[in-house]
Amino acid sequence: MVDKPEDPIQYLIVLLKRGSVEVPRVMLLGPPASGKRTVARKLCEHTQVIHITDSNILQEDTDLTKEALQYKAKQQEIPVDLWIKLIQQRLSKIDCVRRGWVLEGIPQTREEALSLQEAGVAPNHVVLLEAPDAVLIERSQGKRIDPVTGDVYHVTFIWPEDKEVVQRLERQKTVSEEQLVAQLMQHHREVHALRKTYRNCLKGIDADQPHVDVFDQVLTYILSRHCSVAPHTPRVLLFGPPGSGKSLQAKLISQKYNIVNLCCGELLEAVSADVTNMGELIKPYLESGQQVPDSMVLQILTERLSRLDCTTRGWVLHGFPRDLEQAEKLQESNFIPSRVFFLEMTDDVAIERVTLRSIDPVTGEKYHSLYKPAPSPEVQTRLQFNPKDSEAQLLRQLKEYWANASSLQDLYPEAVHINADQDPHTVFESLESRLVGRLQNDA
Repeated sequence: MVDKPEDPIQYLIVLLKRGSVEVPRVMLLGPPASGKRTVARKLCEHTQVIHITDSNILQEDTDLTKEALQYKAKQQEIPVDLWIKLIQQRLSKIDCVRRGWVLEGIPQTREEALSLQEAGVAPNHVVLLEAPDAVLIERSQGKRIDPVTGDVYHVTFIWPEDKEVVQRLERQKTVSEEQLVAQLMQHHREVHALRKTYRNCLKGIDADQPHVDVFDQVLTYILSRHCSVAPHTPRVLLFGPPGSGKSLQAKLISQKYNIVNLCCGELLEAVSADVTNMGELIKPYLESGQQVPDSMVLQILTERLSRLDCTTRGWVLHGFPRDLEQAEKLQESNFIPSRVFFLEMTDDVAIERVTLRSIDPVTGEKYHSLYKPAPSPEVQTRLQFNPKDSEAQLLRQLKEYWANASSLQDLYPEAVHINADQDPHTVFESLESRLVGRLQNDA
């Protein structure tokens, strides 16, 4: 219903085969006339992933695109930092997030590759098409373009069978042999560094053979789940109703795997305590019990997720996003979780867990009337209950959670659902088995 594929059966077959495997993220590199466009188009037809080129990136109607087109109009190079933002912007759209992508001819330089890595754009497969310069020059001279479909043909190697297509073929915009040689020299200068940058997931494929054979080899590699020695940085998102144990599970994950534990509410409290412009802006909302505007929360959160500890060690986030709009904004900021868990329990269990909990103001120890009663009458008399844990307040929170749960589950179809109505350590073992098992599959 969302993607509206031309061939629904093939589309479903690809999705079912994909199963729990992360969606394809492919970079297809190579010198001019190596067949990147032909292979990329066939790859996208076969796997239903999104085909991304430098030209369709610049067709987006955004402020960044308009800025980039001003450089193009002046025949100037688009600055690398702007170009990377444009790529991030396109890859964060929901079609790329759900179906995966093929970047054709991107990156072209080591600088672009390193900048993409820093921005968190990480392919799981990189294909480098290779052929002798003499072959590439011959191909370039015989190249023809179908102006209707954009498909690339060649007078010797790939000629369409349809006579109607033959009649409308056009020569590619003229590139002199001198210009092509210059482009090939530029490619040779950069290709060693690109190989080095993507050495853990790159495969070179001989493009000087029939295009059908080239495609078969590329497809075989893309469908393989190669072993990468690159370090994995977990990005874990925890959802669940109040009382489901998100904070405790996040703490246990953080302690065992040394990743950053981020509770959105605690982060906002910490920022409001700082003498900063943002702290002063959000303080009135927190003091009055109002919801902090999404734009402010997202700015604070993305700044925190961008810090070195999160980018190198990974993170587990809970308390945000709370609804579909927040989740989509988080993805648009290119902070995409690698693991999503929904901790599930009934409202009755949540009420029992939340409304009966208390805290000792002297020691800071937390207690529960049923599960962890006070050790003595003296402690019992001084226990305090948080007004936020009242049944009326909790019922409002539960109503809000369930109103948004379905759309969040649709956005994260590969999320793992875990029964949270168990001993906390049993829940953690269940969560950990799915977390670690998937990490090993990725490795």
